[in-house]
Amino acid sequence: MLRNPALLVLLWSLSTSALIAQTKPAAVAGRITDAFTGQAIELVTIYVDGVNRVVESNDKGAYRIEMEAGIPITLVFTRIGYTEERRKWEGLVAGTTIKLDLEMAPLASEVEVVVTDKRVNENGMIREDVTELKLLPTATGNLESLLPHIALGASSGTGGELSSQYNVRGGNYDENLVYVNDFEIYRPQLIRAGQQEGLTFPNIDLIRSLSFSSGGFEARYGDKQSSVLDIQYKRPDSLRASASLSALGATAHVEGSLQLGKASYKKLRYLVGARYKTTRYLLGTLDIQGEYLPDFTDIQAYLTYDLHPHWQLGLIGNLNRSVYRFRPETRSTAFGLLDFTLELFAEFEGQEVDDFTTNLTGASLTYLPERKRNPWFGKLLASRYQSNERERFDIIGHYSLREIDSNLGSDNFGEVIAEVGSGTQQQYVRNYLFATVTNVEQKGGYEFQRSPADPAATSSHFFQWSAKWQHEWIDDQLNEWERLDSAGYSLPYDTTQVLVYRVLKKDLDPLSSNRLMAYVQDTYTWRRDSVADIRISAGLRAAWWDLNGEAFVTPRAQILFKPLWGGKDLTWRLSGGLYYQPAFYRELRNPQGEVNKDVRAQKSAHLVGGLTWNFYLGKLSPKKFRLITEVYYKWLWDQVSYDVENVRIRYSGLNDARGYVTGIDLRLNGEFVPGAESWFNLSFLRARESLDGVQHLARKYGEPAAAPVKDVPRPTDQFMTLSVFFQDYFPKNENFKMHLNFTMGTGLPYGLLDNNKVYRNTYRFTPYHRVDIGFSILLWEQARRAEKPKHFLRFSRSTWMSLEVFNLMKVQNVASNTWIKTIFSQQYAIPNYLTSRRINLRVRMEF
Repeated sequence: MLRNPALLVLLWSLSTSALIAQTKPAAVAGRITDAFTGQAIELVTIYVDGVNRVVESNDKGAYRIEMEAGIPITLVFTRIGYTEERRKWEGLVAGTTIKLDLEMAPLASEVEVVVTDKRVNENGMIREDVTELKLLPTATGNLESLLPHIALGASSGTGGELSSQYNVRGGNYDENLVYVNDFEIYRPQLIRAGQQEGLTFPNIDLIRSLSFSSGGFEARYGDKQSSVLDIQYKRPDSLRASASLSALGATAHVEGSLQLGKASYKKLRYLVGARYKTTRYLLGTLDIQGEYLPDFTDIQAYLTYDLHPHWQLGLIGNLNRSVYRFRPETRSTAFGLLDFTLELFAEFEGQEVDDFTTNLTGASLTYLPERKRNPWFGKLLASRYQSNERERFDIIGHYSLREIDSNLGSDNFGEVIAEVGSGTQQQYVRNYLFATVTNVEQKGGYEFQRSPADPAATSSHFFQWSAKWQHEWIDDQLNEWERLDSAGYSLPYDTTQVLVYRVLKKDLDPLSSNRLMAYVQDTYTWRRDSVADIRISAGLRAAWWDLNGEAFVTPRAQILFKPLWGGKDLTWRLSGGLYYQPAFYRELRNPQGEVNKDVRAQKSAHLVGGLTWNFYLGKLSPKKFRLITEVYYKWLWDQVSYDVENVRIRYSGLNDARGYVTGIDLRLNGEFVPGAESWFNLSFLRARESLDGVQHLARKYGEPAAAPVKDVPRPTDQFMTLSVFFQDYFPKNENFKMHLNFTMGTGLPYGLLDNNKVYRNTYRFTPYHRVDIGFSILLWEQARRAEKPKHFLRFSRSTWMSLEVFNLMKVQNVASNTWIKTIFSQQYAIPNYLTSRRINLRVRMEF
């Protein structure tokens, strides 16, 4: 028995201290910064590998994470757009805090001088890194065809997998803005079918990041009604290259930097990319058999040179040529119902040759001093876009429309039992368009801090402005006619003369015009820890066009509110304003080829409310998931009505429509499988319109007579779309991946060929649904060099091989209709089906 009280107290203290030390955790804390800019990185996910304990860095890059002491641990740092970092310890001492300041490098050192990049992507813009998208199976090879899988409210429209055009929230293809490094991108005007489309401007091998807004965007973006795609190219610091090859084409790119001069900042950075695409393999599955010879090429370069630590010169150039040659031979298309099936059989003579050549050259001069010393920045841009487009058709088709025996018990099942009609269709086209768009823009900004009354809060203003002049010169020559013959009678039938069904011949005078555009915008930011993060952006846009003398001023505003209490990572957004879209050229020209210079800007008012919720799935995954929800309403007036045929938009040339679009978009993305991010997009919308001076009629189900209706579907009224991009890999082997694209959408509306006003868009295409799947295996990566020093692919950094299956379910989706008209004025809509199943092998190497 212990008789010394002091000794008893000492033993009790030592045992208690040992017990506390065994239960008290260790901690790691520090600050995370960008390895090249030195700026703090927020929203970095930090977690202990294999343990459900996750924290994030704050807006100052600071973090602190606690963990169990005395055992081996691996601490993981991840953020989209940055290289993952890992730090290992054999066992930390209980009760201690290790200080670890970390620098994270952007993927491929893709640092770029951009103005407050953090602000650019906060007001409703969805920003994505393109690394995951490079292995995604796509039939077009274009970035835009992937947008329905990652953007809110985007769909591919009637062009399907052959087209890179996209509709956003009830708008058409011409209502979308595209920027590459602040240069506005244009596209050809005469393309009428998806198979004519070549390579779009954005080259995914050159892209650092992309941002997308589906509506309610800021005043600093241009005058369009639907969406903005804002792309930033890389600004490389080291030599890298890539190459890919498949049955659908090939790509190659090289990037790097050169030291020019003794000063460390004098660097010339270069990005050069070349692409070749051919869809001959895909087009061989279409109903029309023949010789398809599509050849699409694109070469572009982006150079930057640092004249001074604060001055940067940029040059961009692009040459794009799309040549589509087609010599049709026969066509056999069956359609109808189980009890009434028709077949169109046709034989052809002649050919189609289309040539679309575009080029863009641009230069920029950026002034971006150290923000602490000088809060000003400025940028001067100048660019010139040219398009030379030629359409040449000379095709004669002899067709027979037959009824097929569809009785399963009949001895003649599948055979022709009657001929419904026969005739000839001859199409002659010689259309030429030459366009030049030249512009000069000066943009700038000023950032200043404010000292709020609350000393624990921070606030700032970021003021931006721009002034832009643009000149357009367009020369359009139209010469096309179509002859229809039914049962030996020319249509329209006349007893005194032979008439051609349709003639369009116009030698229009060149159209020359000038535009002036400007905007001012201020973004106010207020933040207090444990309270809220608030950002308010408001601005005005102004535009004037000398062709019709129209001028307007439109306001836009966005509010972002992020509460920093309650433990949930929620962000609320509200945006809206007036979005006017002045006509370019196609909106001026009516179906008769006449140009109306008095067409006013199409007008819309947007109201968008949204919620972003970042959350965890507990034990299922330590990674963060994101749910984005947006509801919107768009009022439309002074609209130019149009019809869509495949991807060709035929405008009325008048401000003759008004309407509305309303809907809801939902997107869920995250790593459902650790290390493989996936996206789920679901959208519902209602798009309606009415034509001025027209009483629309519609036949309601169960009623024999047509009844007046207030409005009718717009050509883009697609009630529901669902897009899924899902990734997975073999258990315990991340080098074998699966990429799944699934797209489903309800049918788009269409109307009669010659009379689509009173009974407007009364029919609908069949629902679109398609599955593309790809299986990729990593054949080689540099990390294996020590294991296999003599591997035949050791010259590359990494090599992937992918097996892609397009249209896995072999679904017959419809792109448009071919209209057959009989002597009795009966019209039959013959569906033009899209591509069927195809298997593609692709190899991609990075050096």
